[in-house]
Amino acid sequence: MSDIEQYRVNDEPFYFAQDKEVEWYETAYNKRLPVMVKGPTGCGKSRFIEHMAWKLGKPLITVACNEDMTASDLVGRYLLDANGTRWVDGPLTIAARIGAICYLDEIVEARQDTTVVIHPLTDHRRSLPLDKKGEVVNAHPDFQLVISYNPGYQSLMKDLKQSTKQRFIGMDFDYAPAKIEASIIAKESGISEELAAKLVIVGETARNLKGHGLDEGISTRLMIYAASLIDGGIPANDACRLAMVRPITDDADIRSTLDHAIDAVFTR
Repeated sequence: MSDIEQYRVNDEPFYFAQDKEVEWYETAYNKRLPVMVKGPTGCGKSRFIEHMAWKLGKPLITVACNEDMTASDLVGRYLLDANGTRWVDGPLTIAARIGAICYLDEIVEARQDTTVVIHPLTDHRRSLPLDKKGEVVNAHPDFQLVISYNPGYQSLMKDLKQSTKQRFIGMDFDYAPAKIEASIIAKESGISEELAAKLVIVGETARNLKGHGLDEGISTRLMIYAASLIDGGIPANDACRLAMVRPITDDADIRSTLDHAIDAVFTR
């Protein structure tokens, strides 16, 4: 299998467009503009990028950023083997060479001195210096850089520099309106839309508690997990507690509030 083929998205990822984001992204890709997608956890940012890679027929290389990630993790490093040392490209370098979409998920989790390495790829240079190797990789014409993050977790310690932000076009994402979100949950899990709508009611109750005991509301992803448990035979009340309440809080009062909301919704 070639480098390109192993990164293809072969099966269409389900994505329900809420606005003109598909059209906007296609235009940005056609102009090879770097894209920044922002929105809460589990609202569909990564699924959208996967869908667009499939729709455009382009390979996709995804990097889950974390605070321990170094510049070498992105661009590559020399490794020792039986024959001495050899250079191994990192995911960013591979994407630039083969013309893939490189998606840096939750980029604010990476150290700022690491994210600086993307700068030459996001302007007219479209190049990636490999200082340790003494090589400059000129990005393939099909290469595009995409980053994502959750603005709700911004802080003085975890935010992008303006010098980085202003290299991207920005697209805002949020949880879908209730009716659409219920359709997404039903489609992804196999349960009825009527039952999915009840999960959305519980989810909205939790989202209303954001900033009042919860750092983050219940995501669409967690509602799909709950729906999948229900589809697997677990009673709805238990599925909601397992997938929608226990993962997001250990606070006894918040749990009690959400548990009561679950019981109220599923005894109607």
